[in-house]
Amino acid sequence: MADNARENILNRIKQALKKPVPVPFPAVQGNQFLFQPADQDLALIFAENFTQLQGRFSYCANETELAVQLNALATQRKWSKIYCIEPDLKTLLSVQGFTNTDAIDLTSCDASITYCEQLVARTGSLLLSSGQASGRTVSVYAPVHICIAYTDQLVYDIADGLNELVDRYRLNLPSLITLASGPSRTADIEKTLVVGVHGPKEVFCFLLDRQ
Repeated sequence: MADNARENILNRIKQALKKPVPVPFPAVQGNQFLFQPADQDLALIFAENFTQLQGRFSYCANETELAVQLNALATQRKWSKIYCIEPDLKTLLSVQGFTNTDAIDLTSCDASITYCEQLVARTGSLLLSSGQASGRTVSVYAPVHICIAYTDQLVYDIADGLNELVDRYRLNLPSLITLASGPSRTADIEKTLVVGVHGPKEVFCFLLDRQ
């Protein structure tokens, strides 16, 4: 009986494939995006949307100011174990006077610091990938994720960010590409919003101008 049902289904699929259905709305062009860039500055749009998602945003005029702000944040929060495995980022922070990046265990650190691929202004999202030196896990498993980004990494929409990745990696596109829009959250239990269940409870973004 089960074999007959399976054969019937397969026969229907074969028949359907012989009669292709015309594409609806043929006049619609695939390169016309639904969301168009606003007239506002991308940094401002990103900051507004990121903070609405409970992200913590800070602008730094340069890398020296970044180190000052990170030192103040670590002192205020009493962080002693900050995890950073991106060599270029770790060197930059150390040169500028922020040396609290010696945590060797991601699961027990106070916070993690990474770069990102792009910042998506319209959704207030960090675009991350496994192609980064930090890999897949650093931005997810730490209780606090700190992202360091530059204004030239800002794009308006998600499609713009993905196009940048394609141009950057070509045929070696990362196996994982993800969007982080503020702290992780879920409302699976009795429709009550809970923050920090499947990822960091806090997400910081420090935005700098490229020197």
